[in-house]
Order: sequence, then structure tokens, then C-alpha cells
Amino acid sequence: MRKLFVILAIALLGAGMVACESMKLGDAGLSKAPETSGATIDTLFASLKDADKVLVQAYYYLPYGLVTELDSKMGSDFLESITDHFVSNKHTEGDGPNDLYYNGGLGPNISGHGVGGETYRFGSEIDYTCIRYAWLFLENADRIPDADPALLAQKKAEAKMCLALAYANMVRYVGGVPILDHAIKTDEEMKFPRNTFAETIDFIVKMCDEAAPDLPWKVSAAEDGRLTRAAALGLKLRMLCYAASPTLNSDTRFHPQADDYTCYPDYKHERWEAAKAAADEFMREQLSNGGYALVQAVPDAITGVVTPRAYRLAYRSGYFDRGSSEVIISVRKSNSGSFHDKHIDVQDDFGCGATLDWVNKFSWADGEPFPEDFDWENKTNWPDYPFFRPDPNGTLEVSGAKFTETRDPRLYENVCVPGDVWRNGQVGPAYDNAKGHGDGCPGFLMMKYVLQQSGDRSNPPHWCLMRFAEVLLNAAEAYNEADGGPSDKAYSYVNAVRARVGLPGLPEGMTQEEFRKALILERELEFGFEEVRWFDMVRWGIKEAFTSKLHGLTSFGNTQKEANSFTYGKASEGLPAVKEAYPPRKWWSDATFDTKWYFAPIPAIEINKDYGMTQNPGW
Repeated sequence: MRKLFVILAIALLGAGMVACESMKLGDAGLSKAPETSGATIDTLFASLKDADKVLVQAYYYLPYGLVTELDSKMGSDFLESITDHFVSNKHTEGDGPNDLYYNGGLGPNISGHGVGGETYRFGSEIDYTCIRYAWLFLENADRIPDADPALLAQKKAEAKMCLALAYANMVRYVGGVPILDHAIKTDEEMKFPRNTFAETIDFIVKMCDEAAPDLPWKVSAAEDGRLTRAAALGLKLRMLCYAASPTLNSDTRFHPQADDYTCYPDYKHERWEAAKAAADEFMREQLSNGGYALVQAVPDAITGVVTPRAYRLAYRSGYFDRGSSEVIISVRKSNSGSFHDKHIDVQDDFGCGATLDWVNKFSWADGEPFPEDFDWENKTNWPDYPFFRPDPNGTLEVSGAKFTETRDPRLYENVCVPGDVWRNGQVGPAYDNAKGHGDGCPGFLMMKYVLQQSGDRSNPPHWCLMRFAEVLLNAAEAYNEADGGPSDKAYSYVNAVRARVGLPGLPEGMTQEEFRKALILERELEFGFEEVRWFDMVRWGIKEAFTSKLHGLTSFGNTQKEANSFTYGKASEGLPAVKEAYPPRKWWSDATFDTKWYFAPIPAIEINKDYGMTQNPGW
């Protein structure tokens, strides 16, 4: 077999397939990928403006979490589909969740329509393309004549952050990977030994540390989307928390075959101390420079009251709007409002949806936990309206009736519950007798990124790879783990996230374990569909999230379209309100769950190329 690691050695000739409109990043628009114009290295780096085209190509290949025409991850499905938050009922050829994960069919020898259905297919993804462009810029930046030294240093730092982000994406999916120190040429010997987990984490942190001093804390509106010092320190904190977590940082390996390529060889408390130091570093800069904040709800202009709707919109702005005060890292591939249509169509065309298990974790609007034994068949009066209560002053109006949300505002922005407006301004077909209700739908739809009105999606899209809320919760986690329990700072960080949506703070006096549990739950509620839950399940080894059976809700509206009142279950037809979600997952059984699922298998074709990659544990 040809010993050529193709994805590492992508020649400049073949990578320019991106349209003009897709290349815009702030004011840095490209007419085409730089190498397709016939430019040489000398002409590409004849000026900083020209060289920036190479750097923007690295930006373009940064990780992107939403389904697009350019993405084949999970067969164009959601990472959330293999968590306890969501079920996919696509059942189309090549759909990753159904074809590879629910039935246990994943392995290193996937071929045909299965290729691309993995969470991550090492050797076929775009991270090494990003890495190549970043190194191409770093190796040639000093050729640029008359470049302003400070601006050139900033651009080099951006390239280093592109490297850090690409490796951070890979290490969470597959563990340690070959670390490149130059732009690979097609005629060089393809020998790239796999680096250990520790070495890969250290490289990411090193790139963040090297980049941070030369980056601005925040950029101007014209440069919005560029990587910043906040991005460097935020990514460093994220990865140190990840690496210090129990699955990766333990005296007991997470799998009998686990090795230094997928975890540390031992437990060291100092890894949590390093994460705490990174949290302090970010917060010192934030205190000195400001610039980042949770988007806050705006009170009603007449009554001065903050409505549930206002809390919803504030939360939405935090992750959805380019340039919001909450965005730390923004990845952009298009300015078209229709760029995410393929992502939305997964919901519209198939019976995919959120689980009742996740929905039940969202508290009442006053912060009281939603009861696990809620009597769906018999609870019909306030305060027991599970989603909306009739309210003449409510901001949700359906078929002439007005309603107010009764739960944590984040529920409605993550999940389309029965009775809520969805996608095109009409009530979403989440309930069983709705026109357009998909077979197998668990009774809820995805709201995040889909939103309520088509006009909600008219702004230029982006993938918010990191926002300030995550920094706060990462910092709280680092403090709790490093200090052996929650400090006042740890509480303040979590409580700020809760207060933004009108919820009270966490109870005082929690133990370390209680605070950890509350914090993991807070991340579930805050970061739905933002590719957080899967990695939390893995790094904390949350076995019950893998092995517990999932459930949906059977509901019937008063009309097939635009229903505004609901009953749950139908005893006369033997339909209970709470139903088992389908399709089932092989790992639901303790007897068949294997921690090998924590990391994606390395395709055998990559190992057989013999450049140095090895297989992951259990595969």
C-alpha cells in the first residue's frame, strides 16, 4: 500500500474549492483560495494583505459544529444524537448514529456509505488542512516586506491559535495524534509517529501561551471573528480541564487497553491546579480589560419587568449572534442565512428529537427542580403546567390565546416543546397528532439554531466554538476540583450563568461532589447542541448517560395544526404519557457497554499506511 499520509500532505493545488462568499472573515474577503490563482510563495507573501489570504484559509478549516454541505460528520447528523439528550431517526444510508452507534456497528474497517458516519474519521477530516495552511503562513511570514512588526506578530499568533484549535479538536475525539512542526511537502518521507496524549495537550497549551502575548484581548467590529488573547486563554482553560478530568487523569486506566496515547499514565492533582491557574489568568485579563460579558435580558419598556421571553432572547444572542459580548471563538464559513438549512432539514424531514430525560432536567422558572415523578396524565393546572400556562400578558400567542413559559428559559431555546412556535412561525409538530409529526419523534424537536421564525436566521451565521458562559463554568470546575470543594469564586461563576436566565444561585454549603454534580447539570442545561455533553460524558465517565434507557413524551393537541392545549398519553388506547425512545442503543445494557466508545477508532487504512498512527483502545 502506498505509504502516503494524503491528508497531511495535501498539495496547495487541490485545496482551493471554497467560493468567494464563503471566505469572508471580517474585512478579509478572498476572491478565491490563494493557491488557485497561480501565485507562487513569493507572490503570496509579497504583502501582508496577500499573505493574510493564506491565514484565512487556515481559519476556514477550523472545526464547525453545525451540519452543512461541507460536513460529513456522523453522516450529516448531530453529535448530540449519541448523548442522552437526543435521538436520531434519520435511518438514511450513511447516517452515523443509526448505522454505527445505536447498533454497535462502529469499527476501524468502515467502508462504503459508513465512511463519514463516525464522530471523527481520522485521516479524512479537515484539521490537518488547517494545520498545513497555518504552518505555511508561519514558515513564510518573515518574507513579507515592510510589514508592521506588531501586526505581523499578531498574524503569526493567529496562525498558532489555528494550530491549537485543530489539535484540540482531534485530541478530544481520538487522543494523541502526530504533531507536525512544518508544512508537509508531498515529496518528503511520510513518517509521522503518533504523539502521546500528554504531548498533544502540552503542544496545545504551548501554542496558546506563545500566541496570547501578541494577540489583542478583543478586536474591533471590522476584525470580528479574528482569534484573540481571550480565545487563547479560554482554549487553554478548556483543554486543561478536559485533560485533568477522571477519564484521562487517573491511576486506573479507563479501558484495559488504554495507553499513553489516550490518557495520562497516572493521576496528578497538579493538573487541576494548572487548570485553576489558567482560570485565574483569564479572569485577571478580563478584570483589566473587560470586553466580555453574558448577554443580559432587557426589561419591558413599559412595565420594567424582565419577561421569560426576554431571558430567552438574551440566552439566544449569547450563542447565535456574531459579535455578541459573549462570543470568545467564532468560526465562519458563510455569510448566507441559508447556510444551515441542511442542519435544519434534519429536524424537518425525520422524526429526530430531544429526550424527555433531558427535558425533565430543566427546572421550573423559579429554580425549583422539575419532579422526576411528574404525573403527566393528571397535572393540568398552574403551577403544574409543564411548559406554558395561560396568561393574558404572555408573550407567546397561539390561535388567539396567550401563554407564559413555566420552566427554565433555556429549555425553550434548546428544545421545541409541545405548543411552542418553531422554524417558520407556526407551532412545531412535536406532539403526536400534529400535521407533519415525524414517525419515531420522541415528542420534542430541536430549537437551537432552528429558532422560531425564518427571520430569526437572517443574520450571517457562525459556529460559536466558545462563549463566555463556558469560561465561567470551566473556571468554577477548576476551582472546585483544585481546592477540594467550591469557593466563593466558584459559586459566583456558576450563579452568574444562572442569573442571566432568571434562576436563583446554587444552595450554599455544597460538598465538592455535590457542586460537581450541580455543575455538570448546569452544563447540560446551558450548552445543548454546542458539542459539550458528549465530551462531558466521556471525560467524567458518566456511565449512566450511556447505559440508561431514554424516553419520550406522548402528547396530543386540540388540533392538528396550531394547537394551544394538550393532553399527555391516551389511556383509552393504552398509550402512556412517558414512552421509551427509539431506536434503542446497544450500549444501553451494562453488559454490552464498553469504554472503547470514549474515543473514535482509527481507520485501519490509516494504520496500514505505516507512517506512525496506532489503534485506539478496544478497537
